[in-house]
Amino acid sequence: MYITLTFLRRKASNVMKTIKSPDRDRFIASSIFFILFLCLVASINEVRFGSLLKFGSCTVSPLNSSSSANSVLPTDSSSEDIRILIGILTLPDQYHRRHFLRMIYGTQFVPKAQIDVKFVFCNLTKEDQKVLVALEIMRYDDIIILNCQENMNKGKTYTYFSSLPEIFNSTGGPYPPYHYVMKGDDDTYFRLNNLVDSLRPLPREDLYYGYVIPCRSMDPFVHYMAGLGYLISWDIVEWIRDSDIPKNHLEGPEDKVFGDWIREGHKAKNRYNAKWSMYNYPEPHTQCTHELWPNTVAVHLLKNQEKWIHTLTYFNVTSNLKPSKLYHIP
Repeated sequence: MYITLTFLRRKASNVMKTIKSPDRDRFIASSIFFILFLCLVASINEVRFGSLLKFGSCTVSPLNSSSSANSVLPTDSSSEDIRILIGILTLPDQYHRRHFLRMIYGTQFVPKAQIDVKFVFCNLTKEDQKVLVALEIMRYDDIIILNCQENMNKGKTYTYFSSLPEIFNSTGGPYPPYHYVMKGDDDTYFRLNNLVDSLRPLPREDLYYGYVIPCRSMDPFVHYMAGLGYLISWDIVEWIRDSDIPKNHLEGPEDKVFGDWIREGHKAKNRYNAKWSMYNYPEPHTQCTHELWPNTVAVHLLKNQEKWIHTLTYFNVTSNLKPSKLYHIP
C-alpha cells in the first residue's frame, strides 16, 4: 500500500509540472479523490482476505494419516460410549468359520459403541497355520493367540481373561480399555445392538452377565452363566489376573469353573440374567431352547449352515443390501 501511494504521488507531481495553473486545482482534487478511492478498495480487500484466512483455519483441519482400523477409541467417541471386547474362543484351523463370523459381525452397526470382536486360540502347531493365520492377522488384525496348548476345559478360559490386562492396559488409550469383556462360542450368534441396549443401564463394575444355568433357574446368584456367552466388567478381568483363586482351579467345565471363581472370590455383586434373550436354537427342543424372537441377544448351538441360514433369515440381516446393477438377488 505504501509503495502504491508513493508511486502515485511522484506521478502526480510530474504531471502537475506540465499542467497550466487554471487546471491545476481541478487536477489535484481529482487525484486526491482517486487516491482515497484506491485506499478504500484496498482496505476492504484486506479485511475480506483476512476473514477468509480465519474462516479457513476454523473449518479445515489436517487429516490424521496414522489412524488404525482397530483403534481403542473410534473417532466419533464420547464419554458416553460403551466399549466391549468379545473374545470368540475357537481353533486355529477354523478358517471358514472365522471368515463367516467376520461377515456376521462386520455388517452390524451399533451407534455410540465400540465393539471389538477377536478370535482367540492357543499357540499354533502346524506349518500351514503359521502362514494362513499370519495372513489373517495382516488382513484383519482380529486374532489373539494365547500362550497355551489348545484345550477346552483345562485353563484356556483362564489364560484368555488373565492375559487381557497385559495386552490392552498399556496401549495408551483410555482406562479401562474395555468396560466389559465377553467370552463367546463360535456357534453363537450375537445381536450386537440388543446386547449393547441391555448393558447400557447396568453397572460398569463388579458385573457378571449371561444365561443362568440350570435352564429352569432365573436366579443369577445361585449357580453360574452358560458358556455360550458370558460377560464381566473389566475390574473382574484384572481380579482374575491377580487372584490365586482362579490359578488354583483350572480344570473342569469352563463355565462352571468360572462360576466357582466368582463365588469363592465373593465377586460380581452385580449380576444380570439375560434369559430369555439368550437361548439355545429352538430344535431339538429342550428346557434351554426358545423360539426365535426380536428381543434376542444371542442364539446358541448353530452347529450347521442350515441353522445359521434359518436364524439369519429370521432376523432379516440382508435388509440393508443396496440395489446395484452389479448383481441380482431375488
